[in-house]
Amino acid sequence: MTKPSLPELLHAAVAAVGGTERPGQVTMAESVAEAIDDGSHLLVQAGTGTGKSLGYLVPALAHGERVVVATATLALQRQLVQRDLPRTVESLHPLLRRRPEFAMLKGRSNYLCLHRLHEGVPQEEEDGLFDVFESATPSSKLGKDLLRMRDWADETETGDRDALSPGVSDRAWAQVSVSSRECLGASRCAYGAECFAEAARERAKLADVVITNHALLAIDALEGAPVLPSHEVLIVDEAHELVSRVTGAATGELTPGSVNRAVRRAAKLVNEKAADALQTAAEGFERLMELALPGRLEEVPEDLGYALMALRDASRTVIAALGNTRDKSVQDEDAVRKQALASIENVHAVAERIVEGSEYDVIWYERHDRFGASLRVAPLSVSGLLREKLFTDRSVILTSATLRLGGDFNGVAASLGLPREGTAAVAAEDGDGEGDAEPVPQWKGVDVGSPFDYPRQGILYVAQHLSQPGRDGGRGDMLDELAELVEAAGGRTLGLFSSMRGARAAAENLRGRLDLPVLLQGEETLGELIRAFAEDDRTCLFGTLSLWQGVDVPGPSCQLVVMDRIPFPRPDDPLMSARQKAVEENGGNGFMAVAATHAALLMAQGAGRLVRATGDRGVVAVLDPRLARARYGSFLRASMPDFWYTTDRNQVRRSLAAIDAAARAEER
Repeated sequence: MTKPSLPELLHAAVAAVGGTERPGQVTMAESVAEAIDDGSHLLVQAGTGTGKSLGYLVPALAHGERVVVATATLALQRQLVQRDLPRTVESLHPLLRRRPEFAMLKGRSNYLCLHRLHEGVPQEEEDGLFDVFESATPSSKLGKDLLRMRDWADETETGDRDALSPGVSDRAWAQVSVSSRECLGASRCAYGAECFAEAARERAKLADVVITNHALLAIDALEGAPVLPSHEVLIVDEAHELVSRVTGAATGELTPGSVNRAVRRAAKLVNEKAADALQTAAEGFERLMELALPGRLEEVPEDLGYALMALRDASRTVIAALGNTRDKSVQDEDAVRKQALASIENVHAVAERIVEGSEYDVIWYERHDRFGASLRVAPLSVSGLLREKLFTDRSVILTSATLRLGGDFNGVAASLGLPREGTAAVAAEDGDGEGDAEPVPQWKGVDVGSPFDYPRQGILYVAQHLSQPGRDGGRGDMLDELAELVEAAGGRTLGLFSSMRGARAAAENLRGRLDLPVLLQGEETLGELIRAFAEDDRTCLFGTLSLWQGVDVPGPSCQLVVMDRIPFPRPDDPLMSARQKAVEENGGNGFMAVAATHAALLMAQGAGRLVRATGDRGVVAVLDPRLARARYGSFLRASMPDFWYTTDRNQVRRSLAAIDAAARAEER
């Protein structure tokens, strides 16, 4: 039997999911197949509606080697596992003469822990385990959730938190889950043979396709010990999120609360001298944190250095003591000890990292109104880590609707540790100028376009006449403009704001002016807000970061997307400002490489909320004149969908009124 061609396979898969074959999807599948065959790397920008999941799944399944697919969002993981993969596998089976297996793998804390469910939660205030099922009031929300999870444990096959519907709060889930550091290990746990997390790992080892998330991919790269099964192909979907997710996984944090929890958990498991030393160090750290002012620490102050050294040394002593003592009076001592050890090891690791001080780390204080002060440390860049860990010994495909910023892929590529596109495969020397040379990863960028006719379906309007945004807020003329646009559109507005304060001020202002419902992020769960926004096309939804990237509402409910200002990072953002300074010190343009690229990515994602289907029409309105006037404006506009561009406010009002009238006529 002759081997089926890629077009045959793609045609069968598209028919199975009830889709329509698109030129961009065909181009993407061919490019992915070529990269996998060559063992090379590929960046693919595939616009909304391209069908990019089949564009990479079909060539990956046809290749026959194990593939790992990492996504940023739960929604895409669900789509792949519940819809795209089952249908694709079935449709390709007659042609491939095999049925590839697939599995989902997440971090351990995403799975129900049977030991914790049945034996209780270690509590630092008591010697034994605390049975939350006995103590939680059955009529309370927590009590009801815990009882529901106990029943669910008897019927679930996966123990995956995301399979529990309706879901539960983080507080409730924490009572029945453990982190990898807190886990006793299958061989030492009474429930090891039935463990949901271990079962998920075993399924992943046998699967041809493993679906995971960016966070686990980051942990796999950072920990040294592999978490994911070996694989020949890595596909990173929603790749525009990868750098921030890896940065998050590589960020360490110390707070007085986390340190004090560690002290309480360990105190009764070690000798009095070790416990006292840790308590004294924790008190010294807490006193310093009470005086901490938000901002970057270019150098660690002497008093903070001493406090951290005391924490580090006391933690090291306690870690050694925890391994040498046993206390038979403690119920289920292994679980209590493991939780204490996890807390103390984190304190030790972060304190030591900051004390040792690396030029490649950024250290800063943060202060939160509710949680108080925290001390954080993050890598200045993750590009070197990604280049070393991601692009070695396997083909890597990175795809998203927004990878081509300012007209090319080089900005995103640089953040991933890749050279400029087309750079010759010359060897890079080690940092000392001698030593072994490492090859430069070779990659290619492909923009397969979008099935949407952006110039006909959408307008990009920049309110050039408005005053420039300042740091103090205010902007009465912007609120007037916003009200006029929303009124012309008849509601149907997604408001994307650079701060929660701005979103709240706009919502309060419009609620007092217009007879239209205005929903505000934070007043209800995000899922409920998006559902209400989609169901009533007279409604407006205002919010911040999660709305810029997480809303998929096709049709007449979203015909106006408003951005209050260009979403540059805050000037006082310690990590972003440090990265910008580092680029400048190396002779580059820090503003364009960091701040403008960050803003371009968000604006491309935000503008992408407007057109989600071939029949969608509308306006993206940016109420920041800098997009039209500033030199970097063309770079930002080139990163957004190719909408028809105007600064004519009257033209836009007429267009919005016409779109509103057409939507009303359609409803009638």
